[in-house]
Amino acid sequence: MSKKRTIYSAEFKSRLVLQLLENKKTLTEIASDNNITPKNLQNWKKIFLDNAVIAMEPSKVVKEYKLELVAAQEENEMLTKIVGKMTVEKEWLEKKLQSLGLSDKK
Repeated sequence: MSKKRTIYSAEFKSRLVLQLLENKKTLTEIASDNNITPKNLQNWKKIFLDNAVIAMEPSKVVKEYKLELVAAQEENEMLTKIVGKMTVEKEWLEKKLQSLGLSDKK
C-alpha cells in the first residue's frame, strides 16, 4: 500500500525554517515535533535561503520578470507571423495545384 504524499503550505514551511534559523531547537527536534523528515526541512531551508534575495530586492526581480515577459511576447509575435505566412503560402500552393489540375498528385 502506497503512502499518500503530503503537501505542506508555504506558511508552514517558512515557519519551520525560521524556527531552524533561530537555533533554539535542532533540526531533528523540529522535524520530529512536526512529523516531517529532517531531509525535507533541510531542502526547505536551502530553498528559503536561495530565494532570500527576492525578499530583499523585489523590484529587481519584478524588473527581470517583466523583461523576460516582453522577450517572450516578442518571440510569440514573430512565430505567429511566420505561421501566418506559411499558412498563406500553403493555401496559395494548394490553389495553384488545383488550377493546374495537379491537385490529385499532392
